[in-house]
Amino acid sequence: MKAERRIATRKVVDLIHVNELTSLSSYSVIASLGVIVDASQTGFLLSVDRSQLMPKEYRENLSLASLVGHQVVMYLPQMNLDLDGTVTRADHVGKGKFEIAITFSPEVPEYWRGCLVDLLPAPGEIVNDDPKS
Repeated sequence: MKAERRIATRKVVDLIHVNELTSLSSYSVIASLGVIVDASQTGFLLSVDRSQLMPKEYRENLSLASLVGHQVVMYLPQMNLDLDGTVTRADHVGKGKFEIAITFSPEVPEYWRGCLVDLLPAPGEIVNDDPKS
């Protein structure tokens, strides 16, 4: 099997919050919260803290390899947007953090994916003037 080559340029983004990473096969929540840390026209990289993993077997292991190939959906509250795709990689990166790589579903038009990546804020683009935060 030939390895897939990444041809899309990755964009580091300001932390885009994700709520409820959900498996479409079982409709069970995999993680309650996470953040998108980079994105491209082919997919995005999600960072999830172990404490946000919902199934006990995921919280108690250092491997999420069983997620690879799962169709998932998640909600981005900052953009009021649902995204879906397929998990292509899930690695423990240390200190209770996991990186989950997700490719967009084939039904998502390339033009739309490109526009979405362009709209995602780069680090420092969002300025919060609220003194309470």
